[in-house]
Amino acid sequence: MPAENELADLIGQIYDAALKPDLWPKVLAPLSAFVGGSAASLFTKNVESKTGTSVYDVGIDPAFRQLYFDYYVKLDPLGVGQILAPIEEPVATADLISYDEFLQTRFYKEWARPQKLVDFVGAVLDRSSTTAAMFGVFRHERDGVVDAGVRERMRLVVPHVRRAVLIGRLIDLKTVQAATMSEVLDGISAGMFLLGQAGAIVHASASGRALLDRGHVVTQSSGRLAAADGQADQVLREALLAAAQGDLALGVKGIAVPLVGRDDAHYVAHVLPLNTGERRGAGRAYAAAAAVFVRKATLDVTSPAEVIAKTYKLTPTELRVLMAIVEIGGVPEVATALGVAETTVKTHLRRLFEKTSTSRQVELVKLAASYSNPLVG
Repeated sequence: MPAENELADLIGQIYDAALKPDLWPKVLAPLSAFVGGSAASLFTKNVESKTGTSVYDVGIDPAFRQLYFDYYVKLDPLGVGQILAPIEEPVATADLISYDEFLQTRFYKEWARPQKLVDFVGAVLDRSSTTAAMFGVFRHERDGVVDAGVRERMRLVVPHVRRAVLIGRLIDLKTVQAATMSEVLDGISAGMFLLGQAGAIVHASASGRALLDRGHVVTQSSGRLAAADGQADQVLREALLAAAQGDLALGVKGIAVPLVGRDDAHYVAHVLPLNTGERRGAGRAYAAAAAVFVRKATLDVTSPAEVIAKTYKLTPTELRVLMAIVEIGGVPEVATALGVAETTVKTHLRRLFEKTSTSRQVELVKLAASYSNPLVG
């Protein structure tokens, strides 16, 4: 296990990137080394269009990165399984496809092997019905395949990467022209509160003051920030107490504290410690120990692909073959598109027939269509 001070320093760098996104490339390098890889990336994938974007990466050859998002993203055997994995759960190649089968794919032979990459471990940070934001680390042949130690180190950092990314989304630094960090915080659309000890409000943005004035989601109680809902307030208090002890103590608390307003509106709060690293500048201006961001929760709509997979207990590979059958057609065409042998496609097709109580490909297409989109878009 890593030394506590090493992990604390890394987590501090992650949170600094929440307020200064240009730090992400510098943070990804030690993140990759910590987890045990040769390269790392923050990226998005869309299950409907089978496209993606690298937001920040390090250690990846630009030419191969371009090749991936131009073409090989559609052949990646990990794609669907990655996107539908539980949020924050590390997922490696062998979790989604037999490793021997992976070695036979065009994706491995044409994209991974030329770079001497042998494995990948990734985790979903956030997800909509069709798109996932992810963090992942590539394993070079000198690193070997993902093992228990790699998974454990991913679990230690992924919650913090997720919090930093979610908070970073709330701060549009491209449109906010600010001379100081506190002005950046004031410029965001989400309700923002800078808090001192025990949750005392020392500064609130205009959006934050508006939330306090309405009083249906958060309130001010004896000078401290409180959630209108008693149970949520207890969770928020625990997160703030942990934040006062530093980045490492916060752990997974406060990543997304659900808040239900008195009008049944749903909000979420994110807690960011301000007592270490680059964030000290924002905290010192107001003697604040933490920042809390409160935003309206977005509706989490389950994708049709996820519904089908859960309903029929499909493996990621079986779901991938089903989607290909719907979009492409026959076994030879699917095998070519996925970069696997026809016999492999036929094996998965037989399992699909068994699990869905169908016997022909046209029935699979009708079944998928009955769940409506993104499989047939």
